[in-house]
Amino acid sequence: MIQFLWFDLGYTLVKMNREEIYQKVLGEFDVYRSQEEIALAYHRTDKLFMREYQGVLGKDSRAFLPWYVGALNYKLRLSLPIEDVVHVYRKLASEFPLQWTAFDGAKETLGELKNLGYKLGLISNWDQTARVVLENNGLVEVLDEIFISSEVGLEKPDPAFFRLALEKANVTSNQSLYIGDNYYDDVIGCQKVGMHCLLINPYGNCGTEELSYQPVIRGIQDVATYLGHPQQRLEVN
Repeated sequence: MIQFLWFDLGYTLVKMNREEIYQKVLGEFDVYRSQEEIALAYHRTDKLFMREYQGVLGKDSRAFLPWYVGALNYKLRLSLPIEDVVHVYRKLASEFPLQWTAFDGAKETLGELKNLGYKLGLISNWDQTARVVLENNGLVEVLDEIFISSEVGLEKPDPAFFRLALEKANVTSNQSLYIGDNYYDDVIGCQKVGMHCLLINPYGNCGTEELSYQPVIRGIQDVATYLGHPQQRLEVN
């Protein structure tokens, strides 16, 4: 019986305002793409990197930004000088800082899951800014356990990371369910310790066509339904 729900952080609980900023970048080259088009291109580029270059996205963006921008522009059907785009991107990102904000209803959903009797935890590959992101979005107060790779010296999909969290929380893998958006970190890591995982993909199987893995949900708002609880109407502040 599931007693403990574990969550990833980026693009599971929180998202970045990157579409807004990249739209401004493209505007500097007299190119227009809607934020919806840009969001889908980011999603597909993320999935490409998760599959082909595992672990890269969790590193310093300076190490992979030109590489990433090239792939992103390809998904947007654009041919722009990468060095120029990166220069403009960095300039605009300093004027309009990238910020991590909770998905609409994320905190309320976690609160409802707690009201249903579940313990909640975080297992995330993240740098030293993770707790700031959690605090800024009011998520610390709804999490019972928090495990961050930069604090414990372990990273997903290393099974030792998952085992550490399970041991500290005094819960078994069979009593746990993990929710995350990266098959190669989250699902693979969970499988190594016998934990079930819900994979998040708001676009169905887009970007993960090579996978036949189930179950897939649109976001954390679907977790309670997956667990057999009626859909709740949440008051979102």
